[in-house]
Amino acid sequence: MIQPSQHLSAAQFAPLLHTFRRQSPLVHCMTNDVVQNFTANVLLALNASPAMVIDADEAAQFSGFADALLINVGTLTRERQRAMQAAVSAAREAGTPWTLDPVAVGALTLRSDFCQQLLSQQPAVIRGNASEILALAQQASGGRGVDTLHPAVAALDAARQLAKEWNTRVIVTGEVDYATDGQRTFAIRGGSPMLTRVVGTGCALSAVVAGFSALPGDGLLNIAAACQVMATAGEKAAGQATGPGSFATAFLDALWTLEGDHETH
Repeated sequence: MIQPSQHLSAAQFAPLLHTFRRQSPLVHCMTNDVVQNFTANVLLALNASPAMVIDADEAAQFSGFADALLINVGTLTRERQRAMQAAVSAAREAGTPWTLDPVAVGALTLRSDFCQQLLSQQPAVIRGNASEILALAQQASGGRGVDTLHPAVAALDAARQLAKEWNTRVIVTGEVDYATDGQRTFAIRGGSPMLTRVVGTGCALSAVVAGFSALPGDGLLNIAAACQVMATAGEKAAGQATGPGSFATAFLDALWTLEGDHETH
């Protein structure tokens, strides 16, 4: 029986954030060219260690000792596809959790076919917007590029289906984020519309999710905490910013100073 959505309490969230900072996971980010710098800065602000290793041979070697791997297909090429597959294979052999971010899947053939192939490679987490999750579950054709055409709740059943079918955890992001393993679901509130006006916030979230997936304990709770980290920082930054430029700076500062003292709505 599927349980109703739960919310994170500060008592659940704060210790996980402290553990993440203390463990400082090494996150191998095979992400798109547009967001590499911002993704690295987000991870650094949380005291994680980012690395962007993209050569196929080096990526396979690096995934063997990284704490987590992110596969983001935003600027996918055939050469990068081969490198990503090599990294995923090495991660699986080493027992390294890896996260799939199926950017703009559904509308374009190369990334859509590749992401469908990757589902059988046991991702620890899948993170996407509603249109991406619906397309990955083959329930819709996808969004308008990286923009979703659906609210997050519209993809919740598809997320649960993917989680159960592939024995993974799925995050659908939107005004409310949902994290599910097919049975349990967390709803994460907060954030700000300004997050959609700075390039790379969703991709950076996937990197943070990948890092949190390496923590011990309840895997679903861990990745829900990752979403709460970003939502809470976004909410705090929006209260200080006057536009997208100042928001990006305030967001990194909010991540740096965040202590997990959020209020549940």
